[in-house]
Amino acid sequence: MRIQEMFYDDIDRKINGVVKVDQNAADVLKQEVKEYVITRDIRKHMITFFNNYAESFREPTADVGVWISGFFGSGKSHFLKMLSYLLENKEVDGKKVEDYFREKFDDEATFMQIASAIRGETDTILFNIDIEGSINKDKTAVLRVFAKMFYNYLGFYGENLKCAKMEQFIDKKGKTEEFRRVFEEKNGSPWVESRDAFAFFEDDVVDTLVEVLGMSETAAHNWFDGTETIETSIAQLVSEMKEYVDAKPKNFRLLFMIDEVGQYVGDSIDLLMNLQSLVEKIGSECNGKIWVVCTGQEAIDEIIKTRQDQFSRIQARFKTRLSLTSSSADEVIQKRILRKKDEVTPQLEQVYNENDSVLRNLFSFNYSAGDAVLDIKGFNGPGEFARDFPFVPYQFIIMQKVFAEIRKHGNSGKHLSGGERSMLSGFQEAAQKIEDKDEFALAPFYLFYDTVHTFLDSSIRRVIERCQKAADTNAGIEQQDVAVLKLLYLVRYIDDIKANLDNIVILMADDIRMDKIIMREQVRGSLDRLMSQNYIGRTGDTYNFLTDEEQDIQREIKNTPVDTAAIVERIAHMVFGDIYTAKKFRYGKYDFAFDQMVDHTTVGAVTGGMRLKIMTVAADPEEKAELRLMTESSGQSIVVLADTPYYESLENAMKIRKYVKQRNVAQLPKAVRDIIANYQSEADKYEQSAQTDLADAITNAQFYVDGEKIEIKAAAVSSKEEDPVKRDYEIKKGKAKSVIDQSLDYLVSHVYSDLDLIVENAESDADILALLTGAVTMLPGTEPNRDAAAKVEEYLEMQDRKHLPTSMADVQKRYQAIPYGWREIDIAAVVALLIVGQKVTIKYAGSTVQPNNPKLPDMLRKKSEIGKTQISKRQVVSATRMKAVKDFLRDYFNLMDVPADEDGLIQFIIDKFEGLQKHYEDLLAKYEDHKYPDRNVVSNALQIIKDVLSQQKDNVALIERVLQREDNLYDAQDAMQNVEAFFKTQISVFDTAVKFEQDLRNDLDYLKKDEEANQALNTIRLITMIPSNGKYDYRRIPELNALMAKVKASHDAMLKEKRTELLEVVRQCMAEIHQALDNGNATAKAISDKADVYYGQQKEKIAETTSLALMEGFPIPMWNYRDDAVSKIEFSKQPPKPVAPKPVNPVKPAAKKTYKPIFRQSLLKAARLESDAEIDAYVDKLRDQLKTLLKGSDGIELK
Repeated sequence: MRIQEMFYDDIDRKINGVVKVDQNAADVLKQEVKEYVITRDIRKHMITFFNNYAESFREPTADVGVWISGFFGSGKSHFLKMLSYLLENKEVDGKKVEDYFREKFDDEATFMQIASAIRGETDTILFNIDIEGSINKDKTAVLRVFAKMFYNYLGFYGENLKCAKMEQFIDKKGKTEEFRRVFEEKNGSPWVESRDAFAFFEDDVVDTLVEVLGMSETAAHNWFDGTETIETSIAQLVSEMKEYVDAKPKNFRLLFMIDEVGQYVGDSIDLLMNLQSLVEKIGSECNGKIWVVCTGQEAIDEIIKTRQDQFSRIQARFKTRLSLTSSSADEVIQKRILRKKDEVTPQLEQVYNENDSVLRNLFSFNYSAGDAVLDIKGFNGPGEFARDFPFVPYQFIIMQKVFAEIRKHGNSGKHLSGGERSMLSGFQEAAQKIEDKDEFALAPFYLFYDTVHTFLDSSIRRVIERCQKAADTNAGIEQQDVAVLKLLYLVRYIDDIKANLDNIVILMADDIRMDKIIMREQVRGSLDRLMSQNYIGRTGDTYNFLTDEEQDIQREIKNTPVDTAAIVERIAHMVFGDIYTAKKFRYGKYDFAFDQMVDHTTVGAVTGGMRLKIMTVAADPEEKAELRLMTESSGQSIVVLADTPYYESLENAMKIRKYVKQRNVAQLPKAVRDIIANYQSEADKYEQSAQTDLADAITNAQFYVDGEKIEIKAAAVSSKEEDPVKRDYEIKKGKAKSVIDQSLDYLVSHVYSDLDLIVENAESDADILALLTGAVTMLPGTEPNRDAAAKVEEYLEMQDRKHLPTSMADVQKRYQAIPYGWREIDIAAVVALLIVGQKVTIKYAGSTVQPNNPKLPDMLRKKSEIGKTQISKRQVVSATRMKAVKDFLRDYFNLMDVPADEDGLIQFIIDKFEGLQKHYEDLLAKYEDHKYPDRNVVSNALQIIKDVLSQQKDNVALIERVLQREDNLYDAQDAMQNVEAFFKTQISVFDTAVKFEQDLRNDLDYLKKDEEANQALNTIRLITMIPSNGKYDYRRIPELNALMAKVKASHDAMLKEKRTELLEVVRQCMAEIHQALDNGNATAKAISDKADVYYGQQKEKIAETTSLALMEGFPIPMWNYRDDAVSKIEFSKQPPKPVAPKPVNPVKPAAKKTYKPIFRQSLLKAARLESDAEIDAYVDKLRDQLKTLLKGSDGIELK
C-alpha cells in the first residue's frame, strides 16, 4: 500500500501551516475552524479561560489580562484566533463557530458554560503586534499600537492619531457623512481612500472643515499645522475606551487579542512597563468590559524572572495564564495530518508486530552512555506505530527543539512565526516526499530540513547549497552526504541527542528493512567525505555542521602546528593526574613507589625502583616490537595503548587553544568571536572525549611486565554518578585503573623476590619497643622474620670485613629497594631482633644505645635520625673480663643479683653509676652557701664516677674502665663514709649551732660577764669552723647541743633582768603623763590616750626582743615621747592669749636663733666604766663631740 493512500484526509491538500491572526480569507477561516483539534490541553485551557471570563458578567473585575504561552509551533496563534472566532461567534461557511466547537467537545455540559459566556454581544480586536506595531519601539510603543487598533476598530484612521482624532471629533458632531461627501466633492477621491495621505491635501481638508464645521480658515490651518493631537496618554485612551463600552449594552464585551506580545516586548523594560500600566488601567477603569489577551513564547513568569524585581507586579495584571505544551502540537499533527483510514490501522499494526524486534534494534539509543535522553525513543507498541507512521516518536520531540533553537541561532532576521513553515507543514511536507513508498518506509529526519531552510541565514543555506552542487557535479560529494549534512544542521543545537555515528545512522533510517551495518558504513563514508571537504567538524565522537566562517576557522585550526612532545606531556597529565593518580602501589601492607613515564617523558621525581611506562600512538613503531618490549620490560610495566581516538581529540583541543592564543580575539568581529568561543567550548569537549578514549585505550592495552607479555582483563566497575556521561567516564576510568593495578601487582610479585622474608609485619613503634624490652617472649630459632634478620646480619658482617661504617640509613635504603621492598618499620623490627640477640651494636652520636632506650625506634626508622645512627657487628667481651667486673660490682654495691648477659650488665653499670653520680651531685649542691666539712672528698668521688661513665659509649671500653678504676672506687667509697653519716644524722645539729652562734654576736660584750657561758660559746665556734687543712673531727659534733644549752641559759637570765629594767622605764613615763593630765581638757585626754597606746606597743616590743644590745636603745625614745606628750598637755591647758592690736609702726622682730637638735642616745654610748680614769676619758670624749656640734649654729638642743 502507498503511503499516500493511508491517510484519512488527503495528505496533498493545502494546509495553512502557520496560522496568522490577520489572515481572514473565507477558505482559510473555514479550514482553520473545521480542522481545529481540541486536544486535552486545549480543552483544559478553554475551560479555564471561559470560567474566568464568564465571572466578569456576574461581578465586575479588574483581572482582565490573559497570557497564552508556548514554544514556536505549539499553536498559540491558532488558539488565540479560535478564541476570537468563538467569542464573536462568527458565521463560517454558513455555520456558527459555536456549532463547530460544540461538535468538537464531547461533553455538552462542559460546553454549555462556554456557550453561555458567548451569548452577549462581543467584539474582538485581533492583531499581530509585531506587524501592527511601530518599528520605533520607544517607551510608549505598546500604547500607540493599542490606540491605532482601537481607532481602526471604531472606523477611524488609527495609523495617524492626528487624523483619527479629527475623525473622532467630526463623528461626535454627527458630521461624518457630510465631511466625507464635501471632501470627495472638493478632492475628487473618497475620503477613506485618501486619508492615508491627508497631509498632501491640506487645502481640501481645510476647506472641508470650514464648510462642514463652520471653522474659520485660520483656525483650520492652525489645527492642521499643530501637534497637540499627535500624542495620547494611557489615561486618555482608556477613558475613551470606557466611554465607548459604557455606551454599549451591559453584556457587551470588547477583547484586545494580541499575538506575539512576548516577542515584541523582548527584553525591553520600558515596553513591559508600558504594557503593565495599560492593562492595569483598563482593568481598574472598565470593570471587566474590556479584556486583553496576549501570546508569547515565554510564560509571563519567565519574562518577569529575567527582569528586575520591581516589575513582578505585572503578574497580577495577567491572572489567567494558559501554557500550551508539546503534547498539544503532537496531537494536532497526529489528528490533522497523520490520521489513518480505519482499514489501514490494523495493517500497520500487523507490520509492527511482524517487525517488532527489527524496529527495537533500529531505534536503540544508548541512554547509558549519554547519547540521548530517555524521551528520545522509537515505538513502544503497534498502536503508536500505526498512529505516527511514517514518522518515529522521537521526531516530534526533536522537531520542537529544532524550531526553538533555529529561532535563537539560525534564523535570517525575520520571526519564524511570520514565515510559512511550522511543525504542521513540516510533517506534511515530509510525508509528501515519501508518499509513493510502501508500509515499510520511514521518514528520515533530514527531510525536515526543507521545512526550515527558507528562513535560515544565508551563511547556513550557502553551505548546504554548495554541498548539493558538489554532489550534483560529482565533485567528491555524494547525494547521501548532502542528506547527512542537512541532518547535522538540524541537530546542531540539540543537546538531547549526540550527533555521533550511531545516532546519525538511526536518524537516517528510511526503511524498516534497512541493514543497519551497511547504513553505518555508508554514513561513515559520508562523514569522512564531509570532513575532508571541511563541511563538518568533529569533537570526540560527535560531528557538527560548519558555516562558511566556521569552515575558514576550522581550516586555520587544522593548519596550526602542535608539538608532539606537548601532546604526550598532556597525555601524561591526564593519565597520572586523573585516571591513575596513585604515586605508590599498594601491595598487601606495602606501598611501592614507582617511576611514571609516557613514551620518553618522565613524570614527577625518579625513584630508581619500579617503572610504569605508557606508550602512545606517537611512539616509534619499532619501539613497540614485541621482542623488544619483552626485553625492555625488565623491572617495569609497559602499557601499549590501544588504538582509540584519544590522540587525535587531544591534538584538536590543543590546536584550538593554540589558535585562540595566537589570535587577537578581542579585535575580531562579534560573529567571528562567537565562532571562536564555540570552538573553545569544543576544545573542552575534545579533552573530555580524549579522557574517555584514553581510559578505553588503557583498558584494552597490551601489557609487558618484567620480561613477559601478560593478558589482563578489567574488573567489573560500577558508578553512582547520575549524569550518564560522567557515569560512563567513571566506569571506564575505574576499568583503566583496574588493569594498571593488575599489571603492577604482577610486577611487584616478580621484582621484589625477597619480600616474603618478612612473615610478620610491625604496625607501630610499640611493636618494636615490645621486642627491645622483652615484652614479647620468643624461643630461640622461632623468632618471626629470623630469615630476614639473617640477611641483615650477613650484610653487616660483610661491611665489618671491609671495615666500612654502616648507618641505619644505609640499611633502610638497601632493604627498601629491589629485591627486598621491606617497609621501613619492618626493617626496624628486624634490626630490633638483632639488638635483642646481642648480635649488633647501635651507636647514636658516638654513644652505644641500650635496648631499653625509648628513643631507639626513632633511631632505627625516623628519617631525621637514621643517618646519625651507626650499626655494626657486635664485638664480644671476653668471659674472664665479664666475671671480674661482675665480682667487683657485687662487692662494691653489696648486691648478689648482677645481670649475666652483656647488655644487661652494661645497663646495670650505667644505671648504678649514674645513680651514684646523681647522689654525689646532690651532696655537692648542699655545700653551696654552706661551710660543711670534706667538700673535696665528695668532689673527688664524683670525678671518679664520671670517669667511669665517660666510656659508656662502648660496652668493652666501659667494662675495662670499671676494672681499671677498681681501687679508686674503693678508696672514694671509704672516704665518703663520714660525709654520708654527716648528711644523714649530724647536719641539722651543725646548722643549728652555726645559726645560734651568729645570732649572739651582738651580745658578746654582755656574755663576757659570764665566764662559763663565754667559754661555751667559744667552743661552739671552734667545732663549727671548717679547717683549711687537715681532717675535720666529726666526733665533736654531738657536744654542740649541751654547749648551746649552757649559753642559752645565761643569755636568757640577762634578758629577763633587762626586760624588768625597761618595764620600769615604761611605768615611770606613763605615770608622769597621767600626772600632767590632771584637770586637763579633751585635747589633753586624747594626747594621754595616744601615749597609752604607744607604751603598750613598747611593752610588746620588749617582750619580743632577744638582743641585749638592741634593748640598750629602748629608753631614750620612750623618754623623748614622754617629754613631748607632757609639753603638749601643758600647752593645751593654758588659756588663749588676747589678740593684741596691730601697732601703727610695728617693731621689726629680732632675728630668730637656730639650735641644732641632737638626740641624747647618739652621744651617750653604752659603756662599762670601772675607774675614775675611764669616767674622765668618757666625759672628755663627750665634751669634744659637743663642741664640734656647736660650730656653725647658735646652740645645741638635746632631745
